[in-house]
Amino acid sequence: MEMNMLKNKCSLWAAVAAVLLVYAPVQVTAQTNAPAQSVTTTTNAPALTSADLPDWLSRPLTLEECLNIALVNNSDIKESQFDVEAATGQAITNRAIVIPKVVGKMGVNRVQDQYIERVPGSTLDVPTDSWTSSIVVQQQFFKGGQIAASLKIAKHLKEQAIYSHRAKIANVLTEVKTRYYDVLLALEQIKVNEASVELLTKELEDSQRRFKAKTVPKFNVLRAEVQLANAQPPLIQARNDYRIAKNDLCNLLGYDIPRTVWEDIPLNLVGKLEAQPFEINLSEAMAQAIEKRPELGALRETEIIAQQSVRMAKGGYLPGITGYAGYRSTSPSYKTDLTDIYHGWVIGGELNWNLFDGLMTKGTVDVAKANLSKTEEQLAATVRDIEVEVRSAYSSFIEAKETLESQEKNVELAEEALRLANALESAGSGTQLDVLDAETALTQARTTWVNALRNYSVSLANLERAIGITVQTTGEIETE
Repeated sequence: MEMNMLKNKCSLWAAVAAVLLVYAPVQVTAQTNAPAQSVTTTTNAPALTSADLPDWLSRPLTLEECLNIALVNNSDIKESQFDVEAATGQAITNRAIVIPKVVGKMGVNRVQDQYIERVPGSTLDVPTDSWTSSIVVQQQFFKGGQIAASLKIAKHLKEQAIYSHRAKIANVLTEVKTRYYDVLLALEQIKVNEASVELLTKELEDSQRRFKAKTVPKFNVLRAEVQLANAQPPLIQARNDYRIAKNDLCNLLGYDIPRTVWEDIPLNLVGKLEAQPFEINLSEAMAQAIEKRPELGALRETEIIAQQSVRMAKGGYLPGITGYAGYRSTSPSYKTDLTDIYHGWVIGGELNWNLFDGLMTKGTVDVAKANLSKTEEQLAATVRDIEVEVRSAYSSFIEAKETLESQEKNVELAEEALRLANALESAGSGTQLDVLDAETALTQARTTWVNALRNYSVSLANLERAIGITVQTTGEIETE
């Protein structure tokens, strides 16, 4: 009987096990497929089509096109343009001092009867209401030299704003070129590191084949695997640098990146890193910078404005003469009929002279003189700063140029060294270490070469900016 009970229990457990075996695969599949379905839902979002992309993302961009786009869309340039408009408005305000003013006036008055003084015994009805109106043309003829000074300030205000605007444009265009070259550099670094990974992958595959053929030890395979693993982080970093560089460039171009565009902006640039020849000596660069830099032009205009401001301030010591002419209408002062109008032409002039204004004019003159001295010191300091900037930019350009020249044949030599190392290894007279060293040297040579190209282009852009040269949208070099 106990044996039968044991058999029954075994049969029961067998049945339960069978059921679990039947349903277990289904349950495991359901568990493992749930995350996969979730990931699929995320990655299978509607892909962007060319119609969804803005124009600047759907076509390749040259450097010239990027400069043109920045001129139109960059926020710093737009703000600077508004400063020019504000200066133009201020110039109009300053010139208004010589333009006649047309002034219209009208007033009404009512006095309580008890306040009206009457002649004793008179029967005249003195009016309690009165009105007057006039339209007069006023012209300032003399104001202690302030008129001429105001006109000069109006002219130089606009010139100052234009010079500052040019300086802002030059800064933005130089930054755009730098970011453009950064994108090209990151793209070249991706190619260099991909080529390195490809070479090391082939080396690993070759080591694995030779290990299977028992012609090399396991150590060769492990060393190839380590070298390949070491080559992955630079490639990952290069791809990240490429994404960041495109973000920075798009920001300078004044674009709002669509929210439908994910972490990698599909920006495509047309161009490559190359060394454009440029020759200039330091003395010529210094002279041209002092003459052409827009910052100095703006400060020179500021100095003239400060000089005229002193002249305007001193005008407070002198009288002002104003002439006027117009037409006036008024109600009679002794009639209650307000429709009985007295009217006619008026002409005259006024002389105003503040014989003592509580030293306000003296304080204004002192402030204007201090501002003039400050502007003169700023101009002298800026000249020195620009000279230092030109020297530094010129030195950096020479360094980049010499570095580039030293690396012109290095990539070819590294490629030939790798070819010889592979040939020696195949012939049995070389080692795997020689091949790996040659591959590392080739990657370094290529990296140094593309960095040298980028540094040359950027240092040239900075030198052009330092000496007052900008690349115009036509692609021609023109002084500012």
